[in-house]
Amino acid sequence: MLADIHQVAIVRRNPQPEELADPTVCVVDVGGDHSPELNNFDHHQFPADSKPACALTLVLQHLGVYEDARQFCEWLEPAEWFDTRGPVETAKWLGVEREALVRLNSPIDITLLRRFAIADQHLPGEPLWQIMQYIGEDTLGYIRMLRDRMEFLSKHTEIWEIPGTADQLAIYLPRTTPMPNDPSMGLNRFVDESTFSTSVCALIYPDRRGSGYGMSRFNDHPTMEFTLIENEDDVHFAHARGFLAKTSSSDPERLLELLSLALRK
Repeated sequence: MLADIHQVAIVRRNPQPEELADPTVCVVDVGGDHSPELNNFDHHQFPADSKPACALTLVLQHLGVYEDARQFCEWLEPAEWFDTRGPVETAKWLGVEREALVRLNSPIDITLLRRFAIADQHLPGEPLWQIMQYIGEDTLGYIRMLRDRMEFLSKHTEIWEIPGTADQLAIYLPRTTPMPNDPSMGLNRFVDESTFSTSVCALIYPDRRGSGYGMSRFNDHPTMEFTLIENEDDVHFAHARGFLAKTSSSDPERLLELLSLALRK
């Protein structure tokens, strides 16, 4: 992330005292100092029983995106545990066998880490530096984009009661101008983190390939079976597994009617 922000070389060695005191030098995961105002981000000096926090934790906090990263990046907390507690304690915390972590090792990760470790420095433009820059750019971009997306959805979504049910809800996202490239992106997460998620069984959102709408189960809710509406004149697609349908209709009353028809009796 810092490589992406500052576009500078990455040098692998312990810092000199004057470098720790120089805010133009970012010292990460070495140096025994956590001083974000000086761009020093080491965690190894923290007490052994402190909350798991790795160098990435400290950088994300400094950039002001840590809470969003914890919310949106499910891999972050396990990474903090693995880096500070090791594989045995992390496996216990996850509730899995130690061997399960080994089986999830990626040859891509192994190669990137090995290539990073065998060189003393990585310069802008070199393949590995470029990959690291991409990772930083994409991760920060994802976190910030998803935060913007959550705020967008909170402003534009509507909660519909589905006719024919006692308390089942659908979340409706109307077509906006401009329309997002992927209208349904983040919708599941938005509902998951809402206070009404347990009552939601369906999502309705603009079809990015047409003027109609897509309809889908929320978290594979058993109430909805969209194959039940596959023969409706304005439904041009219903997945054979019943979790998704697309309609040319954009009339809210008709969309609600289609949801009612898709209810399992």
